[in-house]
Amino acid sequence: MPPFLDANSRFIPSQYQPALIAEFASDREVPDAVLFRHTRLSRSQLLECPHRLTAQDTLQLIDNTARHLQSADTSFLLGQLCLPGHYGALSQALMHAPHLEGALQLLVQHQALLSPLLVPHLAMADGHAVLYWTDAFGAPAQRTQLVEMAMSAVHAMSRWLGGNPPDWTYCFNRARPKDVAHHEVHLGPRLRFDCLIDGILIETSHLRTPWPRGSEAGLAVAMASLQDMPRPISWLSAIYDHLLQHIRHAPTLDDTALHFGISPATLKRHLARMGTHFQAELDMVRTHVTLQLFHDPACDNERAAQYLGFHDAANFRRSFKRWTGLTPQLLRTGLLRQV
Repeated sequence: MPPFLDANSRFIPSQYQPALIAEFASDREVPDAVLFRHTRLSRSQLLECPHRLTAQDTLQLIDNTARHLQSADTSFLLGQLCLPGHYGALSQALMHAPHLEGALQLLVQHQALLSPLLVPHLAMADGHAVLYWTDAFGAPAQRTQLVEMAMSAVHAMSRWLGGNPPDWTYCFNRARPKDVAHHEVHLGPRLRFDCLIDGILIETSHLRTPWPRGSEAGLAVAMASLQDMPRPISWLSAIYDHLLQHIRHAPTLDDTALHFGISPATLKRHLARMGTHFQAELDMVRTHVTLQLFHDPACDNERAAQYLGFHDAANFRRSFKRWTGLTPQLLRTGLLRQV
């Protein structure tokens, strides 16, 4: 089993997103002493002597920039720079993608380089695709910034490569802010807050609409260069994927630790370092799966309970209320309003 990344793993090429952040900060006259505070980095290290940064360093660059600028649209503007970005063959592949689905598949497959701080997932649910994000390393204090960056990045890429402003619904797992003007400017009017997920609802008919810049020949050349590119993932991402794959069989801490070849105590320590614990991760996966199930109007509590390995619907209903603070019926009502 390959080693998994943590917040101190050096895997983010300095000339990729860190260089974009530094350029953005420089254009807005953020002093280098502010930008690189608490990182032990310098501009020459990013641009003149490329190396690999940790997630912690990259998060610090974003935080330093945002704190200095004190602007509500910083995260959206940063996101607009990220995709297709300047990532060599990866950016070429994105620019030659035949349609939105092809670009999103690249984003998911090469998450470590294209979206190193949040993990994108693409799921299908009753006429809609759901692109949603989970933590890569556990950064709750910066979650709002990272989500806005991620959504803005995908929105801007689709607008440029697809030729039209995306008509999507943006769901946020947080309370509605007092002022959503910047959200509307950068994402559009279809905003939903107090959701159980940070994601974008996209009609499946939009996924394969041809993009005018798409090129089979250009994509083939870029993909050939990507064939042997490693795809490292973080501990949190690996655990999420494992729980999602085995969610119908009520995965336990002991079973999960055994899968990764470590002791339950070691798995607990890994999760604690990322600010979480096993039950929270399991409950999150169950919530996400329930959201996908309930996009099908025919899925009732009994079917959801059976799918998730509960003994009966009443047990599922009680557990769901504990995970989310909502009853399944309230969730269904909210989903109908969202789509």
